Amino acid sequence: MRIVLLGQAAFAAAVLKKLLENNGEDVIAVYTPTDKSGDVVEEAANTFKVPVFRPPKMADSQVIDNFIKLKADLAIMAFVTEIIPLAVLRNPKLGTIQYHPSLLPRHRGGSSLNWTIIQGDVKTGVTIFWPDEGIDTGPILLQKEADIYPTDTQGSLYFDKLFPLGVAALAEAVDLIEQGIALRIPQDEAQATYEPLFTESDAVIDWSLPATKIFDLIRGSNPRPGASTSFRGEQLKIFDSELVVENSGGTHGQVIDINEESFTTAAMEEAIRVRRVQHGTSPKITAKEFIQLVGLEKGDHLK
Repeated sequence: MRIVLLGQAAFAAAVLKKLLENNGEDVIAVYTPTDKSGDVVEEAANTFKVPVFRPPKMADSQVIDNFIKLKADLAIMAFVTEIIPLAVLRNPKLGTIQYHPSLLPRHRGGSSLNWTIIQGDVKTGVTIFWPDEGIDTGPILLQKEADIYPTDTQGSLYFDKLFPLGVAALAEAVDLIEQGIALRIPQDEAQATYEPLFTESDAVIDWSLPATKIFDLIRGSNPRPGASTSFRGEQLKIFDSELVVENSGGTHGQVIDINEESFTTAAMEEAIRVRRVQHGTSPKITAKEFIQLVGLEKGDHLK
């Protein structure tokens, strides 16, 4: 089966390696972006001597013409952020499949990882589906589930769970297609949710909210873009944190406890223990370093 892979970053490189080394597939070409997210994919493709194309836009008519000339049986979208034209999606003999890091139809959109944690989900997974003209709306081929624990962040959820799960799921999907038994299950639109791209403006902490909500926001923003608050008029981003089930009575945003490794800030009902931050434009530092840097004291406020 003649396969064309479209993708970027370490995920697409891992999928390419899986298909070639473990599955013995015939990957005839790789498309990856022109920015640095495509460098690791090109490096992997060169290792396996697979032709690499890095067009500025897949929607360019010449790019589409060249894609059609490849006469692919199947296209695989492994972490693609660009809108791919239907002329590409529909050209391969057996169609195109795509990876998405959520259990569709829940959390459609490009920031599903952030919103999954921020909205307090305790279960997620990956979906391999047949993309159409909508955003994450095509029929489902297969899904794999993963639990979300209170210790999970956006980073750990992706790299420890949904990255390896997605690589394996795409390889399994290819096997099903080759066997002629791949499913096309329509998505239930009644269960669909769509969230916009997650930006820094979405990551601003409101200390008057329940601590559980703030904790989920911090986890869902870690490592990017970081949940932000302010301290003494300067931005402070919070990364590693813990939920403290008891609040000793401080006002919202007040520092109620300081020890050698962390500081704790009051919120509604409970509190947040902070372990890693970024102060202003400085690099990320431990809470211990921040405490010493600014002379943090009990009674100080984050706003």
